[in-house]
Amino acid sequence: MAERPGRKAPRVTTATVVRTERLTPHMVRVVLGGPEVAELGADRFTDHYVKLLFPRAGVEYPEPFDLERIRAEMPREEWPDMRTYTVRRWDAARAEMDVDFVVHGAAGLAGPWAAAAEPGDVVRFSGPGGAYAPAPEADWHLMAGDESALPAIAASLERLPEGAEAHVLIEVAGPEEEQPLPNAAGVKPTWLHRGGDRVGEALVRAVRDLERPGGRVQAFVHGEAGFVKELRRLLRKEWEVPREHLSISGYWRLGMDEDGWQSSKREWTRQVEEEQESA
Repeated sequence: MAERPGRKAPRVTTATVVRTERLTPHMVRVVLGGPEVAELGADRFTDHYVKLLFPRAGVEYPEPFDLERIRAEMPREEWPDMRTYTVRRWDAARAEMDVDFVVHGAAGLAGPWAAAAEPGDVVRFSGPGGAYAPAPEADWHLMAGDESALPAIAASLERLPEGAEAHVLIEVAGPEEEQPLPNAAGVKPTWLHRGGDRVGEALVRAVRDLERPGGRVQAFVHGEAGFVKELRRLLRKEWEVPREHLSISGYWRLGMDEDGWQSSKREWTRQVEEEQESA
């Protein structure tokens, strides 16, 4: 099936794996490099993301790789699979980009690829996109998320100026999934351990129980769509945080792979906004 008329395929970057690092039992960092990586310009926002392209098994793609041609000439079921990941760090001088992956054994597509990646492996991606960075004029910052939001939260912490006030709440499976998050502001994240609870339960409780500072907050809340919905209601309706001071989105949804979630996310978001804004 051809791409919809008038919609141009995004620019594709070709990179190679430079090295990998196991950060925690379930998080792997893959460092990508190459001359095209140096030209990305992925330093404006702290939630920059890329869409990794994974070839379908048994499908041959045109060389040089041309995503626009692929979408125009090949059936949709042969298009590369896309998986979205946050850029943890981009270094133009070293022509390197760090991407952190949550890995749960053989489950999923990107996680197993990251766990098995070796130096020299070639990977392609589109992007970067992005929209959020800590605003220096905010009186204080709230950052809350699960493992999927951890790379963006870590990058945001590094962008905070010295002396900035922030409450940073991160939910992970257990203490073994914590990692050092240095920052000039000296902010100490609060790590929440999920254990056997549903993802986001501890996070929602912690935000509700927060002793809020006075003044204007800028909030960054991302992760599983279920708890994101609850926290959006809290922030918009109870805290009365203006929409323009809030970056909030479901990165993923329980019971759905990324293809299913991305195809339904726009409508889900619209319904949530209408429901909460009219309540």
